[in-house]
Amino acid sequence: MDWITLLRWIHILGAAVLLGTGAGIAFFMMMAQRSGDPRIIAHTSGAVILADWIFTATAVILQPITGFALAFILGWDLTEGWILLSLGLYVLVGCFWLPVVWIQHRLRDLAIESIDRELTSEFRRLYRIWFLCGFPAFVSVLAILWLMVARPVI
Repeated sequence: MDWITLLRWIHILGAAVLLGTGAGIAFFMMMAQRSGDPRIIAHTSGAVILADWIFTATAVILQPITGFALAFILGWDLTEGWILLSLGLYVLVGCFWLPVVWIQHRLRDLAIESIDRELTSEFRRLYRIWFLCGFPAFVSVLAILWLMVARPVI
């Protein structure tokens, strides 16, 4: 296997991990929250946090490294519109992801504190913020994937 094929494979794998982990985390957090059971929410939140650190964080680090390496090797100008737009969307995703990671930790802690009683209004408020942050981040990841494949002239 040549270096370009390996870099492309790692880059595509990283994109798939970002999309898949994001969708999976959202699904499992929503299902846990819908249960209303603080034990289930605490357990699921702990698993989600671990998945975010193992999978999402790794992909977040590898994506720009492999992307810049591919651009350099293939001779792509980093000022091409699709690359600039992808990078801008990547930063936007990060602006939503970083607070969401903190919120997930806080949701887990609040769920643990709520065992044997009702979830607090702070939990519900933070969950709504967490939920709403997911939409622009997820749509942005989808847009980045499209830009990566189509490479439109912008």
